Amino acid sequence: QVQLVESGGGLVQAGGSLRLSCAASGSIFSINFMDWYRQAPGKQRDLVATITRGGTTNYADSVKGRFTISRDRAKNTVYLQMNSLKPEDTAVYYCNANLYDDVLRKYTDYWGQGTQVTVSS
Repeated sequence: QVQLVESGGGLVQAGGSLRLSCAASGSIFSINFMDWYRQAPGKQRDLVATITRGGTTNYADSVKGRFTISRDRAKNTVYLQMNSLKPEDTAVYYCNANLYDDVLRKYTDYWGQGTQVTVSS
């Protein structure tokens, strides 16, 4: 069984910063890529940032220059450093990992439980 546990959400004023963490554990042979998504009330879940096995990163246009995704491969953990936060960044942030499950013996997507980020104006 694989688990993704997120932490680091909270309430912050506009212009502030937060750092999210997502730790993967369980029957993991290798991780292909890890993502951060977010979902605001009444809206669809959108991709925020991706980091591949090789360290390549991609960002949604709305967060470029403000958010940074990074990864500690030894700890199977991905981070999202969020700076210059805006009220429109308010959402539940979800971690996703595409990994080779050693029990299922295949690549599978797993999701974290989500962490709330609220940015006040």
